[in-house]
Formats: sequence, structure tokens, C-alpha cells
Amino acid sequence: MSIFYNDLMDRLSELHAEIEKSLDGLPSDALDWVPGPEMNSITVLVTHLTGAEQYWIGVAVNEPPERDRAIEFLTKGLGLEELKARVVSTEDFARQALTSLSIKDLETLRHSPRNDKTFSVGWCLAHALEHSAIHTGHIQLTRQLWDLRKPVS
Repeated sequence: MSIFYNDLMDRLSELHAEIEKSLDGLPSDALDWVPGPEMNSITVLVTHLTGAEQYWIGVAVNEPPERDRAIEFLTKGLGLEELKARVVSTEDFARQALTSLSIKDLETLRHSPRNDKTFSVGWCLAHALEHSAIHTGHIQLTRQLWDLRKPVS
């Protein structure tokens, strides 16, 4: 894998580690807790983030996985280990997919079935990273809000 893809994978791995850190020690009722109107639970955020990351990296390597984006926002009842497993599986998927790309591929155009549009491989990968970073922040904030609602002991 080229330096660029190693760096991209390192950044994704750092985000995944931050997600796992945010999940550590959470009780099951915290996972489906929604802090306010038009906000998402940690379960929804992890499910959506991993679905989107796999999708956009999949588009980049011309193998987009099947995805039901709307269902991601309805997900409830997953346990802590299942959420962590989704993060690990997504990282494994990304690492494997990126090994098939070269620097020249960044300008290659790919079709996104969900959007019915064409994007460059570079755009797909930048979007996957950006999207994952944004939702990692949402997960961290939701964890902080959960911790604030509990009495300090």
C-alpha cells in the first residue's frame, strides 16, 4: 500500500479508536439514548458511520456494498460488543479495499448506485474520511451528554 493509503488508513484507525473509547463502559441503555430532538443515538451513529464508510470506500474500489441507509437511522437494541464489532469489521474492510488502489486511481471515476452520480476515487475516499470524522465527533458529544446526565458520585 502506498504512503498515501497508509496515511488514510492510519487516520481512519485513529477515528475508529476514538469511537471505541467513547463506547467503553457505556451501559446498554446509553446506546439507544437520544439526547434531544433531531439527534441520534450512539447505536444509530455507529451503524450509519460504518455503513457509509464501507459504502464510499466500496464505491472507490468499484465494489459498493448493498446498503439501506434509511434503516441505519432506525437501528436499536444492539449491544456494546456488536457496535464494537461493526467498527472492527469496517476497519478490516477499509484496510483490505485500500490495498487494491494505486495513486493513479485517485482520478479514476466511479459510479455511486445510491446517488446515481459519478465521483472520483479521491472524492469517495475524502468523503468517507470526512463523514466518519464528523460522526465520530457526534458520538463523542453524545457520550459526553450521557455522562453529564448521570449524578456525579
